[in-house]
Amino acid sequence: MDTFWLYFILGKEHILDIRGYDHILFVVALTTIYSVKDWKRVLVLVTAFTIGHSITLALATLHVINYSEKLIEFLIPLTIFVTAVLNLIRKGAEHSTRKVQINYLLALFFGLIHGMGFSNYLRSLLGTDSTIFVQLLAFNVGLEVGQIIIVVSFMVLTFFFVDLFDVSKRNWKLIISSGVAAIASTLMLEAKFW
Repeated sequence: MDTFWLYFILGKEHILDIRGYDHILFVVALTTIYSVKDWKRVLVLVTAFTIGHSITLALATLHVINYSEKLIEFLIPLTIFVTAVLNLIRKGAEHSTRKVQINYLLALFFGLIHGMGFSNYLRSLLGTDSTIFVQLLAFNVGLEVGQIIIVVSFMVLTFFFVDLFDVSKRNWKLIISSGVAAIASTLMLEAKFW
């Protein structure tokens, strides 16, 4: 198996690994306010997140930026919590007519934080390898494909409950966002760095 496919698979498996469910929770929190008909918005949202984490993943892996791992391990669940709480207090994606929504900017910014979390894993894979462009690209593409799998799975679940079983979109948003916020609160308490 060549290098690209190896790192592609590692990136995809890393995002889909249930033991790293914090990233899955974040993607779910990002997409909770959307319906299947909003697939273009969701695609922009996930791409904004990917751009953010790709930037810091590259910079951290190349040791251009340094950070406190304990701080990042706390900030990741904080981003999940903030996203879930914002879902609870906003009216929803269907009410926004702006081309650039606050969700896109938050996804980009929060992606920067999550990228630093991914970098620890990627650095451990690379070891002392100094030529990492192909590995970095493949890992990011794998992460993006994994995120799309999560989004599609969650959107199918949303369609199932909201469109087929007539669960109100408001109740769906409240149930999912409250659950995500509760789990993120627990993760923050476990990861507190002070």
